[in-house]
Amino acid sequence: MEDLTKYELARIIGARALQLATGAPPLVKPGQEMSFINVAELELEKKVLPLSVMRG
Repeated sequence: MEDLTKYELARIIGARALQLATGAPPLVKPGQEMSFINVAELELEKKVLPLSVMRG
């Protein structure tokens, strides 16, 4: 993962987990019994998330 702060990581994973919970399709093949948070973390690890951080 790039140089993200723990707050940015939490925000990105939380936002993506919420998207998944409300019906967004996962961008990776989740394993059995994976939570939305685990899927979001896996997507971030594989760099397939459609989210970015803008600082300014």
